Amino acid sequence: MVNQSSPVVFFLLGFSEHPQLKKVLFVVVLCSYLLTLLGNTLILLLSTLDPRLHSPMYFFLSNLSFLDLCFTTTCVPQMLFNLWGPAKTISFLGCFVQLFIFMSLGTTECILLTVMAFDRYVAVCQPLHYATKINPHLCRQLAGIAWAIGLVQSIVQTPPTLKLPFCSHRQIDNFLCEVPSLIQLSCGDTTYNEIQMAVASIFIVVVPLSLILVSYGAIARAVLKISSAKGRRKAFGTCSSHLIVVTLFYSSVIAVYLQPKNPYARERGKFFGLFYAVGTPTLNPLVYTLRNKEVKRAFWKLLRKDEDSEES
Repeated sequence: MVNQSSPVVFFLLGFSEHPQLKKVLFVVVLCSYLLTLLGNTLILLLSTLDPRLHSPMYFFLSNLSFLDLCFTTTCVPQMLFNLWGPAKTISFLGCFVQLFIFMSLGTTECILLTVMAFDRYVAVCQPLHYATKINPHLCRQLAGIAWAIGLVQSIVQTPPTLKLPFCSHRQIDNFLCEVPSLIQLSCGDTTYNEIQMAVASIFIVVVPLSLILVSYGAIARAVLKISSAKGRRKAFGTCSSHLIVVTLFYSSVIAVYLQPKNPYARERGKFFGLFYAVGTPTLNPLVYTLRNKEVKRAFWKLLRKDEDSEES
């Protein structure tokens, strides 16, 4: 077992059992990361500069974009480094920092998507009261609660995970430091950590997802009561982007954290984990920009301003 009193280097196995995929994965991850940086930075820029996007929906979307930027930056540079060269190591301190930030941001995203579902519920089911109920002060409070829950969850779960007695081979069967992989690396009793992870999964994954489903159940009933087809399409259009993002995010999270314990599920979980860490932050801005007329209008307005300034 590893002596916890001295600095330790872990080996991230990643996809080493598929060496033929290294170059392909490097290109895919690099392109996805660049698109993530571009797409989410663009959303932050548009939400700041365009007054028409100064609404609760885009306030939460800006939080999601900032979160995705931090989320991918926590793990992708290390992943690219390991895919490019022969070294596949990460220091104990680096593993601690990566685990702490990754878990905090992942938890925050679960809560933030629930908050966004509540925002859409009020917008569709109580449109006359939307401006008074979802006011700027409440938006800041809800976003602050989401970030605070993520921080608390990481403070509670990260130290016990890294205090485990790790096996001497120090090989993490993953491409980043994550709770299930570190528990698997331990040669000691992990009962407490597994119970802690199961309880956290219920409160951070199952409960928020249930609340989102309840919200969309109420939204669906409200939409079906709208008499005109145009009204139904408009109401559904305000929620479709968020619903797609929720589906992409939670399907990958469930595949990673609520999978059975067997080698096949663990191997499959790594690919879902890759999509969870790299794919969803890339797709989120695409979903919101391609399906949202207001964001596209703000984008073209920004481009025209740049063209006018160059001409003058």
